[in-house]
Amino acid sequence: MDDLEKWPEIEKAATGKRRELVLQGPAVDERISSDGGLASAVYSLTLLNYLEVSQCPSLTELHEDIQHLTNLQSLILCRNKLASIPNVVANLKSLKVLDLSVNNMKVLPEGITQLKELNTLNVSCNSLEVLPEGLSQCTKLSTINISKNNITGFPADFYSERLDLLSTLVASDNSIDRLSGDIHKLPALKVLDLSNNKLSEIPSDLSDCPKLKEINFKGNKLNDKRLEKMVNGCQTKSILDYLRGKGKGRQGEDGGDVDGGRGADRGKRQQQRRKKEKVADEQDEVEELNKMVVRVLHVSDAPTALTVKVSAEVKDVRPYLVCCVVRGMNLKSGNALKRFLVAQTKLHDDLCGKRTIATIATHDVQLLKTPLTYDVKPPTQLKIVPLARKEMTAVELIRHLQLEADELRKQKKRQNVTGLHKYLQILQGKTLYPCLVDAEGHVISFPPITNSEKTKIKKTTKELFLEVTSATSLQTCKDVMDALIVKMAELNKFTAEHQEEVGSDGEGDAPQEPASSGETSSELIIHQVRTVDQDGNLKVVYPSKTDLSKDVSNLTVIW
Repeated sequence: MDDLEKWPEIEKAATGKRRELVLQGPAVDERISSDGGLASAVYSLTLLNYLEVSQCPSLTELHEDIQHLTNLQSLILCRNKLASIPNVVANLKSLKVLDLSVNNMKVLPEGITQLKELNTLNVSCNSLEVLPEGLSQCTKLSTINISKNNITGFPADFYSERLDLLSTLVASDNSIDRLSGDIHKLPALKVLDLSNNKLSEIPSDLSDCPKLKEINFKGNKLNDKRLEKMVNGCQTKSILDYLRGKGKGRQGEDGGDVDGGRGADRGKRQQQRRKKEKVADEQDEVEELNKMVVRVLHVSDAPTALTVKVSAEVKDVRPYLVCCVVRGMNLKSGNALKRFLVAQTKLHDDLCGKRTIATIATHDVQLLKTPLTYDVKPPTQLKIVPLARKEMTAVELIRHLQLEADELRKQKKRQNVTGLHKYLQILQGKTLYPCLVDAEGHVISFPPITNSEKTKIKKTTKELFLEVTSATSLQTCKDVMDALIVKMAELNKFTAEHQEEVGSDGEGDAPQEPASSGETSSELIIHQVRTVDQDGNLKVVYPSKTDLSKDVSNLTVIW
């Protein structure tokens, strides 16, 4: 009980059955220091799938009770002073992301090698000298960052075809003195950074990695001075071509090799590589053309990041809310805005169950008066300027919409209720209605009914504030937001690829003009938004590292 009184974040996570908990910064560090560690109550939050404890230098160890959090998918323990973590992390069978960067760790537990679902491992900025044997058992690993340690080499089993998803390996600023020719056994490797190590040779076998697109060997004193000059100034393709030619030069005319039987094996690999290289290049080209990029800007990297305060009263009305800000969405060209609005309507009809499951609202960030509050108001006191209407109370708006829905049903001769009827019924019997209110007290959103004309997005909108609300669950909000962002990425890519004319907002007769050739990037930048309770305690941050993780093959999320 003492734990919960001192740790309101843990109490709220427990009572609200939340799946995310973030503890970070000086206030948390002070409590960890006075308690001699992290509150034991955190280990009873067995529903958690995201746990972050960061920027707490008083955190030097993690209790073995961490093993009880078996639903964890992301464990973020960066920027603390952890000397080690217990071997029982092996029991976190659902873990996908493990971030132990910027700590004081000298060794990693072997238990990490039992994490079969792990796809991202970040142990950069520690004091590690070796990696545990058996990492090849983590067959879903796609990204490993071991930079800025004291590591001298990779384990023997690391160069394994079992790691067939490993695409990014960052091992810069270590003491690695040898890279095995078996590196070619990592078939998915695209990015390899071994800069600022102690390498004297780069194996020619590296050129047999079929998907390798980016390498960095700067800061190594190589015996081959020509190669050393190349790695400090040439593109990856030129370096790989040089290594490939160097490998051929080592073979004799009869296929022999100065190192013995390796020549014949290498010759076979060269033939296999030639056969597959064209196909691999074509596949990569298609992947690159189809790629949609979403870059997430962490809330701590944006000093002016938006925060939404949530009142306690929404709990009994429409309790769940997630928000984010999107930059880079091109709404100006041709029919881009219309396509976006049509896509939003389709999401409302399908995934949102005609707004009965969840509701999406979009706003122009430039028109927002922050800070924002998610609150409730009596129907007679809730006033809003609905889209394409004059200001009215919630009572008047719902009466208008009810009449329109009834008329629509008569016109279509339907006996059953329409979609409009269905979401109007959600608020029946409620004495308080949910609303998003700006700093001036104006209602800018009235879910699930409408949002305000005052913050309506236009062709000229450069940043969008997105909100998703639901009475069902927080995960429902996140799923809908994920789907919305993926759809936005698809639409933005389409717009970038089709040079449409840039038009007006439809509010005047301004002539259309060709889209600027410089505005062709389809990358979206997502700014995290925190929702907090009335005391400022975090409720949820979106997106977290467990969001936007759906299996969309051509979507790249950069954190």
